[in-house]
Amino acid sequence: MRVVFTKGPGTSYDISVHRETGAALAPRNGPGGHPYLPHDLVHFLVEAEAGIRLGVYGRLAAGDNGLFWPADPAERNKAARRRKSKPVQPSPQARADMARSEELAGIAVPVWEVRRGHAKTLPAYVRADELPPVVDRIVPRLDEHADRWHALPVGGSLELAW
Repeated sequence: MRVVFTKGPGTSYDISVHRETGAALAPRNGPGGHPYLPHDLVHFLVEAEAGIRLGVYGRLAAGDNGLFWPADPAERNKAARRRKSKPVQPSPQARADMARSEELAGIAVPVWEVRRGHAKTLPAYVRADELPPVVDRIVPRLDEHADRWHALPVGGSLELAW
């Protein structure tokens, strides 16, 4: 699966996913909010480095639509009807993986910001003496991609393979 992050004005961005399994997905807008590390890019890097199989990107690669919608209007209507008639509940493992992705993203970004000099201190919920060991592998990945993202002009893209 290929995931393309395209820079918009300010901290906005778009995401498109190109995969082999499941319906073709329409691009969507990301939540923005950070000039160096778009939220969905952080989750991609966290899930890849931590080996999270059923987070956002693992589920997309397996054919789940996640936060995306099918590009084909007929497929979109079918998916909406399926969701209404038989809501799909994520498995306990998928819920745990999503929670782990959120937890690690919430820790790794502030650690990266402090190490890069973008922040002076860690937020109270992040204890420097209790960091999960995987954070020390995630932060260099954030560092590498942050510079690439920040250097992009509006309309420029990063493409990553899952």
